Amino acid sequence: MIQDVKLVALQARVDDRGYLIKMIRADEPHFTKFGEVYIVGDFARGTIRAFHKHDILWDYFFISHGAAKFVLRDDRPASPTYNEMGEFIISARNPSTLVVPPGVFHGWMALEDDTQLVSVGSELYDPKNMDEYRVPHDSWGYDWSIKFK
Repeated sequence: MIQDVKLVALQARVDDRGYLIKMIRADEPHFTKFGEVYIVGDFARGTIRAFHKHDILWDYFFISHGAAKFVLRDDRPASPTYNEMGEFIISARNPSTLVVPPGVFHGWMALEDDTQLVSVGSELYDPKNMDEYRVPHDSWGYDWSIKFK
């Protein structure tokens, strides 16, 4: 596991009206601060959005519809997990919040059509002072294909 990355299992509260899932709370130890919330939808299975990292921003990812494979790579030279990669499968049927600290490259691929990601960022997006570094989706030789088991 990459240092400071967390996969937080969430509980669905279900009754005869439906369900409620709390994605993140301000009193949780892994939450740093609030900047903004945004939603990203992928129309088709196999859509890849990768890779980028931040110097300041913490990302909190939740799949509200569909399923996704997340891939992370630690790019923090002082980290004991420097250069390590991690893979997480998150879906609406098994709700979780993926916590990604600054300095960790991350990307994701939709595993189902119409997959929807909800993201909470610790900072506001500022197009004049972007805290974002991008590399191609095939960096480090990562193979995005599904591994049949």
